[in-house]
Amino acid sequence: MIICVCRRISDREIVRHARAGMGFDEIQFELGVATQCGRCEGCARDVVAQCSATSPTAHLKQETQQLEAHA
Repeated sequence: MIICVCRRISDREIVRHARAGMGFDEIQFELGVATQCGRCEGCARDVVAQCSATSPTAHLKQETQQLEAHA
C-alpha cells in the first residue's frame, strides 16, 4: 500500500528499512517520506512503530543509538 503519495513510498519500503534497524527519522531522511505535504507522517510512524514492536532486535538497536546520541 502506498503510504506517501508525494514520494510514492509503500509500506513495504518503510517496513524493510525499519526491520533493518532504522528509526523514523532515519527512514524519513533516506526515503523522503513525510517531507512534502506531511499528511502521511502519522501513518508512516505507525508502520515503523509496528515493526519495532515485532522486531525486538531492531528496537534495541534504535534505543542504543538514541542513548549514544544523547551521551
